[in-house]
Amino acid sequence: MARTTKKAAAKKSSRTSKTAETPAIGGTRPVWQGNLRLALVQVPVKIYAASKTGARIALHQIHEPSGKRVRYTKTVTGIGPIDTDEIVKGFDLGKGRYVLLDPEEIDDLKLEARKTLDLVQFVDQGEIDPIWFDRPYYIVPDGDLAEEAYGVLRDALRSTKHTGLGQFVMRGREHIGAIKPCGRGLLLETLRFDDEVRESAPFFAEVEDVEPDKELLGLARQLIEKKSAPFDPGKFHDSYTVALRELIDAKAAKKPVEIDEGDEESGSGAEIIDLVEALKKSVKSSGGKAASTSRQRKAS
Repeated sequence: MARTTKKAAAKKSSRTSKTAETPAIGGTRPVWQGNLRLALVQVPVKIYAASKTGARIALHQIHEPSGKRVRYTKTVTGIGPIDTDEIVKGFDLGKGRYVLLDPEEIDDLKLEARKTLDLVQFVDQGEIDPIWFDRPYYIVPDGDLAEEAYGVLRDALRSTKHTGLGQFVMRGREHIGAIKPCGRGLLLETLRFDDEVRESAPFFAEVEDVEPDKELLGLARQLIEKKSAPFDPGKFHDSYTVALRELIDAKAAKKPVEIDEGDEESGSGAEIIDLVEALKKSVKSSGGKAASTSRQRKAS
């Protein structure tokens, strides 16, 4: 019993020490800690997740007659509930045949968490098509001594308008990282691997390559120009989540709920008889020309 207590105390002490070494920023802890390396220059850094899912509302399944949560148990047909330690992973070969893999075999394949992210290549900013980007992370210097080298790398990337590429191991899996300046810091975006993105050609094979009417093209350009403005994420709202939160708050307060159907017109049965006329009306109805910004993207 004493041995168990000492082990638990040691684990707790280790966790406490680790927590002290890596304080949270904005309530979040680093997902990776190591060195960002360019040739012989190493910069100690910490990486934090830039995105969050807390704004999404999670709904649970409830058994209405009893008001209790619905729980799931792992079962096998003809056997019933089973223990989790009896479960292994299996790859489906088809026709009911599986290759079975023990958890230990899978764990052995996980890469050691190398604490270095080597920048091995640089590309022009905007060269990477957005379809390759996966998740964003903030890179911050780890300690005062790292700030000078961190600032040099950030400013060099900004002045050359380049993005640094490298691979690193996080949570047992290898990732591609694209690093570029972000205000006073650096942003890392993980990239999808080559076999994770579908080719676009088959999806657009039936799209005819026709020369558009010049008048239509001109009107479309006018409409785009009138609606061009700097990107402001605050102008876009998740109306479903807002409405769901209002519904929950109203029911929690036991108030009647009124559903606003809105003034949006139904598009069913609508026809655009004259595309030119429709574009002209759209151009007239849109407001004055806003300050425009451009962003170059590589086509798929």
